[in-house]
Amino acid sequence: MLALTELGQRLRQERESKGLSLEDLQKLTKIQKRYLLGIEEGNYEVMPGKFYVRAFIKQYCEAIGLDTDAIFEEYKSDIPSTQTEDMPQQLSRVRSRKEIPQHTKGVSKAYDYLPTVLVVAGVVVVGIIIWVIAQNIVSDKNKEQANQEAPNSEVQQSNTQEETNETTAKNDNSNSEDEQSAADKKEQEKEKAEKEKAEKEKAEKEKAEKEKKDSGKQEYKEVQKTGRSATYALSGTDAFNLEVTSTQADTWLDVKNGKGNAFFSSILKKGETKEFDLTKETEARVNIGYSPGVELKVNGKAVDLPFDSSKQVRQVVTIQYQPAEAQ
Repeated sequence: MLALTELGQRLRQERESKGLSLEDLQKLTKIQKRYLLGIEEGNYEVMPGKFYVRAFIKQYCEAIGLDTDAIFEEYKSDIPSTQTEDMPQQLSRVRSRKEIPQHTKGVSKAYDYLPTVLVVAGVVVVGIIIWVIAQNIVSDKNKEQANQEAPNSEVQQSNTQEETNETTAKNDNSNSEDEQSAADKKEQEKEKAEKEKAEKEKAEKEKAEKEKKDSGKQEYKEVQKTGRSATYALSGTDAFNLEVTSTQADTWLDVKNGKGNAFFSSILKKGETKEFDLTKETEARVNIGYSPGVELKVNGKAVDLPFDSSKQVRQVVTIQYQPAEAQ
């Protein structure tokens, strides 16, 4: 095993302190486990190219919540500079594949399948001929049977007409009863639909009035914003409930109060939601390792992240809470 570099030791210690395995980190960064192990051991030769070393180290740092710029500056002697030595060979391989005449391969494959196509076509033609002959035989038999049954058809037709008349009379009475039943059922369904509609409109009206009343009290405003951190003040409410949902990918989530006590410090999986009742706290610090697709709600109301997630992947949001009773 290779001796760990100072950078590798620092990254491994930080990863293990977060309770993350290399498999967990692979899910977060989408970087293969053997490359992550190569970063920790300082074995950059396993990388697909020297250009990827700095990019992979940057993703590793962001996933475990380290400041990338500070790490690159502190351990610049351990991190190789970007080089492009592999590019000519890669271009050469692409060029050689393009030079292969593709039309020649297509013609060759067509000739290989030609005997099979001819055999299948022959089988289809023979099948069609047999089917036509069989249809002609069946048609002749049907004509003979019709000629034999013709004398009895008039008697059967007369009996059938009488039965039809009796059935029609019965159906008329039955239809009259069915129509009355259908009308009653339709009236009942109409009354039920109107009742449900009125109840729904009443519930929506009450909900809208409640939301309007609550929104007039609660206030969530920005206090300051620096680097990747921002502070907000929550007031005008007697509750402090926080919801965090990850909709796009797994992310590292760390939620602590103002005293540093952790409520949650682990991976928040894609599609998962965590809820926190922080009503008894005066401050909460939310550290998001991978912010794209992360949604925050305060007391059931969605609030925006302080930074554009495409420019600032890791974000830290501090919420200072002052209950309405204390104001």
